[in-house]
Amino acid sequence: MFDTHAHYDDTAFDPDRAAVLSALTDAGISFVINPGCDVESSRKAVALAEEYPFIYAAVGIHPENCGGCTDEDFSVIRALAGHPKTVAVGEIGLDYYWKENPPREFQQEVFRRQLSMARELNLPVIVHDRDAHGDSLSIVEEFPEVRGVFHCYSGSAEMARELLRRGWYLGFDGPVTYKNARKAQEVAEITPLDRVLLETDSPYLSPVPNRGKRNDSRNLPYIAAVLAQWKGITPEELTLAAVENGKKLFGIE
Repeated sequence: MFDTHAHYDDTAFDPDRAAVLSALTDAGISFVINPGCDVESSRKAVALAEEYPFIYAAVGIHPENCGGCTDEDFSVIRALAGHPKTVAVGEIGLDYYWKENPPREFQQEVFRRQLSMARELNLPVIVHDRDAHGDSLSIVEEFPEVRGVFHCYSGSAEMARELLRRGWYLGFDGPVTYKNARKAQEVAEITPLDRVLLETDSPYLSPVPNRGKRNDSRNLPYIAAVLAQWKGITPEELTLAAVENGKKLFGIE
């Protein structure tokens, strides 16, 4: 299995990080991408990728964390993006959900700057889009050369069709197992099998039956089972396709 989005640098894993990560390969987890959310977590993501062969890093500045970011911060992210095990720029994007987040205009400026960086470095991106669907789509449309994944996709089926038409991938996480996942099912049904990515967003968004507990990559089968049912295929077929999709998007042999 390939978990294309897990934050193992998060403080939630401080008590037992090594034990959790050591258990993943025995549970069938072959690849993990750990995205950064600011300079510090991006550095930690790269450090984890250096320590564990199956972990790869993404580096970036998350919209919730972009307030006060400086030219020096962008320079550090650019340098980290050159690491051999950095496979994407992320987690970047827009988040209009929290009122205390940085101003929308500034989030957009930081988003554009990192999309430009990804274009220059020829790297895919991992996009966070929360309650900012229209602006997120319009901004990525400004960078037609850039591709990537809309992480934990929560937009409409119409927006999904446009992203898929443009060559993007969609990430599916624990919320697909929740009772109110009707919109996610509509999106999954129109998403070709070769554009599906499996994510946990660990330590967040644990799927049913572990909702409310700390998440980790061993919960991927619950997500895969629901998606496979919606797609009318076996969980094994879904999981294998998602592994190949992740390897292709992020350039992993």
